[in-house]
Amino acid sequence: MSVSVIIKWGGQEYSISSLSEEDTVMDLKQSIKSLTGVLPERQKLLGLKVKGKPAEDEVKLGSLKLKPNTKIMMMGTREESLEDVLAPPPENDDVVNDFDIEEEVIEVENREENLAKIARRVKDYKVEEINPPREGKKLLVLDVDYTLFDHKSCAETGQELMRPYLHEFLTSAYEDYDIVIWSATSMKWIEAKMKELGVTDNPNYKITFMLDSAAMITVHTPKRGVVEIRPFMKAHLNREKDRELYKLAQYLKEIAKLEDFTGLNHKHWERYLSKRQHH
Repeated sequence: MSVSVIIKWGGQEYSISSLSEEDTVMDLKQSIKSLTGVLPERQKLLGLKVKGKPAEDEVKLGSLKLKPNTKIMMMGTREESLEDVLAPPPENDDVVNDFDIEEEVIEVENREENLAKIARRVKDYKVEEINPPREGKKLLVLDVDYTLFDHKSCAETGQELMRPYLHEFLTSAYEDYDIVIWSATSMKWIEAKMKELGVTDNPNYKITFMLDSAAMITVHTPKRGVVEIRPFMKAHLNREKDRELYKLAQYLKEIAKLEDFTGLNHKHWERYLSKRQHH
C-alpha cells in the first residue's frame, strides 16, 4: 500500500506519494529533504506519534495508520550559509560508516523489503549528469568520507584534509572508468567539498555525476559488514605516509582489462594486485 502525505513548511505544501507502508519515518524525512533541502536531523514533524510520543526514525509508516494525504506540519531550517555546508557533516546514527563495521557482509542487500526500497529510489531519484557517460567505460563509485577526504579533522582549508594522490588517482582511474562521487550527506555539502578540493573542474578528469543521501536507503541489520581500503583519518598525522590511493589506482588499472567483475572480491584487492605484480 502506498502512503501519501502533504508536508506543510514555510508557507508551502509539498505532496509526497512515493512511499509505502514498509518505509520508515527516516525514509519520509529523506523524501522531505529532497523536496525542501532541510536535512533529516533538522526536521521536526508535528503530529507523527506512536502511543502519544513522537515517532522514532525506524518506525514503519504503516504502523502510523495515516489517512491518505494527511497534512503534517514540519519545523526545521535549511542550512543556507556555506559555512554550515563546509563544516563536517552532522553525526547521523542512521548512517553506518562502512569503515566502522566488521566482517560478515550482510545478506541485507537481497532482502525483499530492501529490494523494494531500492526499486523506489531508482524510480524517484533524479541523477543530474555533469558529464555524459562514455561508451565502453565501466563505472567507479567513490565515497567521499574517509576515502577521498578526512571529513572529521579540523583544518584551515579542505586541501589539508585531502587524501594524498587524490588527483593522480582520479586521473588514472578516468582513463578506464567513468567516475561517480557519492556521500551520505547533502548535495550542497558534496558540491562544496568537491569544488574546494579542485575535483569538480580538474582538467585531467571529469566527474559523470554525484549522489547524495537521497539516493540511499535505510536498512536494519542484525550485524554490520567491511571493505578493506584503510580509512583516511587524522590527516595531519597520516598525510605524509598514506599511499592507499596510489596502490588502488594500480588495482583499478589491472582489473580494467577484465570483461566481467563478478568473479572479483574487491575486499582482497591487495592480494589480487600483489599476485599480478609478481607474475
